[in-house]
Amino acid sequence: MTTVDPHAVAGHSKGAAPAETARRRGGGDPVKTLLHRHRDLCERAVDPLEIAAGLEAHGITDRTAARFRHRDVFSLAEELYARTPHAAAPAAALTPAPAGPSALRGLGLALLPGALAFGATAAAPAWAGPAAVAAAVAALVWPGRAAGGRFPYAAHLLAALAVGWGAHRHGAALAVGLALAVAPAHLAATAFAVAARARLAGSRALEDFADRARPLLLAAVALFTGAAAGAAALAGAPLTAAVPLAVLLFLTRLLLRHGAHRGPVAAALALALVPVPAAAPAAAAGLLVHAVLALSRASAHARPHPSTRKEKQKMTGQPTEQGATR
Repeated sequence: MTTVDPHAVAGHSKGAAPAETARRRGGGDPVKTLLHRHRDLCERAVDPLEIAAGLEAHGITDRTAARFRHRDVFSLAEELYARTPHAAAPAAALTPAPAGPSALRGLGLALLPGALAFGATAAAPAWAGPAAVAAAVAALVWPGRAAGGRFPYAAHLLAALAVGWGAHRHGAALAVGLALAVAPAHLAATAFAVAARARLAGSRALEDFADRARPLLLAAVALFTGAAAGAAALAGAPLTAAVPLAVLLFLTRLLLRHGAHRGPVAAALALALVPVPAAAPAAAAGLLVHAVLALSRASAHARPHPSTRKEKQKMTGQPTEQGATR
């Protein structure tokens, strides 16, 4: 009969325990850890695409996903969604919004600034400038859900100053032209948002979506630029002054609406206040570069839950950074 040395057994057990612990740690479930870390995001998501956008907003890339044994963020998001219990949810948040009463109402509101500007020009020419400035700023810039900050309305104030300064230098016709450009700006921004969500639904990697989103943005900007030139010509405004400012305001609207941080937007609007002819074109060009980076992110096209953003700001004391540049 073979005897067993109890000291050897004890030594083996002591040596095996750390090895077993290390093996458990190395061969554990990293996705479970990620699921616990982003539980609120996963529980509120109505589809895996929303989780993918949220993960990207937290800095997780396709390369990072490999550490969780997935080929890309979309595959990782699918597992997180499948492993999270969900109650009955409405339609997916990242799917294109169907046309309906709200879309018609939005179009009607977009047509209103141009009508008011023309009406003010015909009825009371002295009030045409201020009325058109207010209409252009309110309609081109105001709609949005920009990331938080210490001065939440700084971008809107700077936009008002930029339009007012432009109208002071080039006449009320410039503000009227901007007011007329509100309707095409609304249509271009809506078309870009719907098309980007459709591309997101068909993408399988973050870089794949970025490659699909950039041409959409450039096409939207090009279409709006042509429409803004037509509106400026109709109002009798100088094209070289009106069109760059209109593009700057359009990019401001896009970035704020898609949750971008206000810093670059405010800097571009402040640059447009410099009293030199090249200021507005330079500001628009710089903001376009920022928009190409920010709006080619999947997280820029998610519709965040307000409670999630408030909880994150309360926990971290920092604003959310959706739509920020890479």
